[in-house]
Amino acid sequence: MSIQKLQEWREQIRTELDSVVDFWLKYSHDTVHGGFFTCLGRDGTVYDELKYVWLQGRQVWTYCRLYRTMERFRRHEILEAAKAGGSFLRRFARVPSSSSGQWKCAFCLTREGKAVKIQRTIFSECFYIMAMDELGRVTGDKDLQLEAEQMMEQLIFWVREDSSSLGRPQLPGDVPTNSMAVPMMLLCLVQQLTEDRGEEVVQKYRELGSWCVKQILQHIQRDGTAILENVSIEGKELPGCQGRLQNPGHALEAGWFLLQFSAARGDKELQQTAINKFMELPYKAGWDTEHGGLLYFLDVDGHCPTQLEWNMKLWWPHCEALIAYLMAYSHTKRPELLERFSQVYEYTFSHFPDAEGGEWFGYLSREGKVALDFKGGPFKGFFHVPRCLYMCERLLDDLLGNKD
Repeated sequence: MSIQKLQEWREQIRTELDSVVDFWLKYSHDTVHGGFFTCLGRDGTVYDELKYVWLQGRQVWTYCRLYRTMERFRRHEILEAAKAGGSFLRRFARVPSSSSGQWKCAFCLTREGKAVKIQRTIFSECFYIMAMDELGRVTGDKDLQLEAEQMMEQLIFWVREDSSSLGRPQLPGDVPTNSMAVPMMLLCLVQQLTEDRGEEVVQKYRELGSWCVKQILQHIQRDGTAILENVSIEGKELPGCQGRLQNPGHALEAGWFLLQFSAARGDKELQQTAINKFMELPYKAGWDTEHGGLLYFLDVDGHCPTQLEWNMKLWWPHCEALIAYLMAYSHTKRPELLERFSQVYEYTFSHFPDAEGGEWFGYLSREGKVALDFKGGPFKGFFHVPRCLYMCERLLDDLLGNKD
């Protein structure tokens, strides 16, 4: 692949990132009650005022990361929006859990900040931690870092000690499950909390990081030929649809998480596992050879998945694939990985960006036609697209700065 091609990708990605940031700056800010609107139509019109805590935390994190690490985004409006979003989260996201005496984060809030729904999972708390830690880095507020670490301790307790504190009773027919999303998110948080911090913080989370990696690696199944989304807590395949489920996007995201972890630890064996298992296997299983793009869900035995959207093409798996393959190439210089990036890039940039309205469509049919034309919703906000563009721009900058 020529240097010119790398430069073309970088310029298109840079331009697209600027456009995406401008879209959310223009349409998503609630200047009355704080926080962000995320249910945005094709033209940016707010079609629902509910505020989803996952997306509030993600938007604070993304604004802060851009502001902190990229000179052209070191703008007053971005910092003030991040601070306002963080303030909204701190005031309203946390609600007391009557069953445990601990605090939970709501899943959904009214525009004014009243809790609407709480999920019995850890993910609202995960994105709250990411937001507080990154906001603390930008503002220098040590209380935010402390708050993030305190909630992290509660999260670790829920996952490793007592999940019943989440309000989920252990039912007699329910089999405890290792769902890949949980160790993935904890590993992401370990990397967030330890990045550029002192040895004391790194050591604090060292064992947890290794535990997360071990849990993720249990999802390599079928004699190393498949990544399964759910396994037993002993690392064995589960029966039925749940056990056969594959999620190529999640596997690819886990792949680049593992790649970052392996680089920090100097673990070449883990690097190869991240690439050969968590990047190559999802591509072989999930790439639609007829229409292009990555399928959303698959059944490892070839049955039709029960998820109604299984054969749709969603924005976020393609974002994860772009990060994964470009990062893998930057670590190894294996040309086939750059070819894979190129293939995903061509599909992604010819299908998801909306040249007319700005930002990206999120949900396409199997054939690649827009199925849902909104730009934001309960699960799509200011996160996967800008994180992908940001990370790919930086990876390409590094590659072009080290042409040899």
